[in-house]
Amino acid sequence: MILVFGGNGQLGRELIRAAAARHAALQALSRAEADIADAAAVAAALARWKPDLVVNAAAYTDVDGAESHVAEARRANELGPAVLADACARIGIAMVHISTDYVFDGSKDSAYLESDPVHPINAYGRSKAAGEDAVRRALGRHVILRTAWLYSEFGRNFLKTILQLAETRDELRIVADQHGSPTSARELAAAILHLAPRLLAAPRLAGTYHFTAAGATTWHGFANCIVTAAAPITGRNPPVTPIAAADYPTPARRPANSRLDCRSFAQTFGLAPRPWREAVDATTRALAIASHRVENHVA
Repeated sequence: MILVFGGNGQLGRELIRAAAARHAALQALSRAEADIADAAAVAAALARWKPDLVVNAAAYTDVDGAESHVAEARRANELGPAVLADACARIGIAMVHISTDYVFDGSKDSAYLESDPVHPINAYGRSKAAGEDAVRRALGRHVILRTAWLYSEFGRNFLKTILQLAETRDELRIVADQHGSPTSARELAAAILHLAPRLLAAPRLAGTYHFTAAGATTWHGFANCIVTAAAPITGRNPPVTPIAAADYPTPARRPANSRLDCRSFAQTFGLAPRPWREAVDATTRALAIASHRVENHVA
């Protein structure tokens, strides 16, 4: 049985959906049900559910907010994983911990390997890098799975923001000099369920891996894909104008290059990611259709 912490987030909700489709035994807990930074709550959850594998999908993900809420980000992204990994180690449970491309500074010209040195350039990235280290120190049977530019039908994310902006604005100005791989939380959830039995059967597979959609684009390319896919449904097709990151200052610096090399995951677990456009198109169409059904019903 798989026990998920962070069950109300976009990845947690996709894990619930994916497990149900596969008839896999999975229980997901929200922060209100079990805060990963609360050792007593974690111990109680593990004692109650007796999982074979824990997935830590809980995190503080507000990248800009982390600049002014450092303690809060560290509690969720560093202390929490340390507490959870220590609890798993005490009773011999394997753990999958989700991390991020933001542990890198983005200065590399090519896609980052798992072995590349981390050098985060913002508070969020520093908290996630510290969380990785905490998991490695506490627990041998772990997979740290780094991903990037995550989106889904649930929660707040870039794809949903662009859909909303396209409904009301006559032009979208989007950063075009930061590169990464838009990754569906549904695809990531499927990858986690795929690796789970393999990790349990072969503890030697423990370690750090990268998993994102195949291929890469910019935030501008991502936004343009979203608007294009939604246009036949929404009737809205505002131009998407490329701008430089310097023209859109944010509290947190972002890496210019967030591309992750995922070959190790594919070779180890036998699952290659799909091209990023396929899932972006599918998710965009699903959200646009659902939104317009609601509008038509209300009208």
